[in-house]
Amino acid sequence: MMNVDTLKTAFKQEYGAGGLPVQYFFSPGRVNLIGEHIDYNGGYVFPAALTLGIYGAIRLRQDGLIVLKSLNTTPSITVDLTKPIVYTLAEGWANYPKGIIKQLLDSGFSLTGCDILIAGNLPDGTGLSSSAALLVLTAFMLRTVNGDDNIDRAELAQFCQRVENRFIGVNCGIMDQFAVAMGKENCAILLDCETLSYKYIPVALEDYSLVIMNTNKKRELAESKYNERRSECEQALAILQGYKPISNLCQAAPADIDAYLTDGVLRRRARHVVTENNRVHAAVQLLENGEVAGFARLMTQSHSSLRNDYEVTGPELDVIVDTALGAPGCAGARMTGAGFGGCAIALVKTDQLKQFTAAVANGYNAGTGRDADFYVAGIADGVSLVEGSG
Repeated sequence: MMNVDTLKTAFKQEYGAGGLPVQYFFSPGRVNLIGEHIDYNGGYVFPAALTLGIYGAIRLRQDGLIVLKSLNTTPSITVDLTKPIVYTLAEGWANYPKGIIKQLLDSGFSLTGCDILIAGNLPDGTGLSSSAALLVLTAFMLRTVNGDDNIDRAELAQFCQRVENRFIGVNCGIMDQFAVAMGKENCAILLDCETLSYKYIPVALEDYSLVIMNTNKKRELAESKYNERRSECEQALAILQGYKPISNLCQAAPADIDAYLTDGVLRRRARHVVTENNRVHAAVQLLENGEVAGFARLMTQSHSSLRNDYEVTGPELDVIVDTALGAPGCAGARMTGAGFGGCAIALVKTDQLKQFTAAVANGYNAGTGRDADFYVAGIADGVSLVEGSG
């Protein structure tokens, strides 16, 4: 199991002992409790940072080189701070920290050479925002070790979103980076994606636990379908703006959709967006009133909307959610993330976790031929310095 002590040992093996002090950081993954595919439509989302995530160790060097290594994947990459930094497909994961390095330099930050080791327990490509965790981790580490001890976390999230948009080339919204940077223990974030105003909402699950169910189906269609859904939502918004003074799709009313959208596909996409945004507000009210079971029912409604109106679930997610809903102790379940594979989440009675995971594992395997992985996750703080030296 990955922790700081394991990372210390690994860092010495990879880079050797001695030299300047090593600093250790943790960047959480994130799960969106409800409010899927809302962030780029200007509405409200409800993410939380996870106790699962990515650790980073960093030690300054005496030259202008940044050496990037990961215990989870290859290759290892060396970045020369005196030379142009460009996206290189063959360098895989290292493009994320490379993009951060380039953006920091372009923004006027002074960087020193360093050794960086990355390791984590956050599965890649599952909808838990491993890319946002890595971006935020790298930016937070580099700014901290180079003397920036007053980091504006909301600005940090926007900075990392720009890197993903411009350097990586993924047209993502702000939710993932915001949750990773701004997370708060035992709270989810009610985030207005248009204004970036936010509020921490305590999440007291009482005798329930949050279970993450990894379908182990990579999200091959997620990027292409994501771009397709964005385009469909933009088309729907443009039509509605001919009738209503709205600035984003979430501001439309259900009656507007029925009245003004004649295309069946656009109507379904807009209906998901509007009803899902409404479910976010309802979920917050239920949790503030301690009604966990009611919140769980909204999760299930969310999945149905994502399956039938937004059409981003796919067979694996549908099988694992349907199986979960019939398993012992489950109050509600839904896909999370972009869809077409990745993870789903469920609220499960804590005293029935063993029976639940056994039933879902068997049912999912029978339905898909795949094995699922399960994580019981807590809600954590955002990116942080864990230990100052070692």
